Amino acid sequence: MLVLALDTSTPDLIVGLVDSTSGETISSRIIEDTRAHNEQLTPTVQETLSQAGRTFADVEAIVVGCGPGPFTGLRVGMVSAAAFGDALGIPVYGVSSLDAIAHGINFEEHPRALVATDARRREIYWAAYTDGHKVAGPDVIAPSSLELAEDVDVVSIPEHLVEKLPAALQEVTQVSLQPLPANLVAVADFTATPGPLVPLYLRRPDAKEPKPKPKSAAIPEVDLS
Repeated sequence: MLVLALDTSTPDLIVGLVDSTSGETISSRIIEDTRAHNEQLTPTVQETLSQAGRTFADVEAIVVGCGPGPFTGLRVGMVSAAAFGDALGIPVYGVSSLDAIAHGINFEEHPRALVATDARRREIYWAAYTDGHKVAGPDVIAPSSLELAEDVDVVSIPEHLVEKLPAALQEVTQVSLQPLPANLVAVADFTATPGPLVPLYLRRPDAKEPKPKPKSAAIPEVDLS
């Protein structure tokens, strides 16, 4: 089955065509550290299809990373995936972006792993895994405040955030992995009926309902009885 995989949960834009049977990535495009997901996603999908000599009509399913991630980035990827799926009449599967990153870790060599992405505002999104299974998270926290119940053997985190981690976590093996197309597809459950896409924001919205202002004493009371 030819699957279109998308992820916009991080500053990177990740798009790929994957054969779900073999796990082979047929074509992919990764634009690193872009803050223009909205403008670049559809053209990048078109370029990825063209590079593989395929069209939208060849795509049989879509997998999209649902975060955790910032509101704007997640919205772009998930809304686009839903729109493509609706237009093509094909299923759309949402997966955890952190799970996709973790799938790229060699758990035989590093049985216990911490996976983290940049949440901005001096915070990270994180989850912990043992032998490939999630045992803690996902959550959002300041990296310096991160405390784990068990030691880990490897940490996947953007390089610029390593020095923000507690000293003990800085001493373990460090890698900086992405939710690559093949791994997004690998963690999707194609045997299940896809449900609604649910974004993992993990933060309360910035916008808050304004507090009611007290009524001015200059406004007279009106008796409507």
